[in-house]
Amino acid sequence: MENSGGIQASLAGRYATALFGLARDEQQIDAVSRSLDAIEAATTESADFRALVSSPLINRSEAGRAIGALTPALGVDPITARFLGVLADNGRLSELKAIIKAVRKLAADNRGETTAEVTSARPLSDDQVARIKSNLKARLGRDVTIDAKVDPSLLGGLVVRLGSQMIDASIRTKLNTLALAMKG
Repeated sequence: MENSGGIQASLAGRYATALFGLARDEQQIDAVSRSLDAIEAATTESADFRALVSSPLINRSEAGRAIGALTPALGVDPITARFLGVLADNGRLSELKAIIKAVRKLAADNRGETTAEVTSARPLSDDQVARIKSNLKARLGRDVTIDAKVDPSLLGGLVVRLGSQMIDASIRTKLNTLALAMKG
């Protein structure tokens, strides 16, 4: 398997690379991506599902049976359902969040996209996200997917992270810089 930007270095990265490779070989990248979105939504919305994937108190066989019973209800495709079974059998369901993030990066790379993590003080409107995408596409020369996060401590402005590059245009940073300059 190829090493896409160091993804394969971690345990979650190795699992993600394996899942993505299988999805690519079976031409099911979109189906697997939709399934991972449904799983991520379930971990956000359901405390029981979150406990299932994160609790070390649930043994592997119980976790495997629970996952097997839940995947049809979540509308998970067969590749992802088998993959979740393997994670449960190997006691690696706790890696699910990192695996989902890594698979998304691999899928974006496969589509020729770059993902930018954009943090703002308040939620961005659709128009603002579209303008950011347009500006980043012009700068990078490729499509950009926005992973929007909210951090009220920024006070205003944005922090954009593209891989190892960071553009910090937050008011918090500007105020900190001004305070340092005034101290002399």
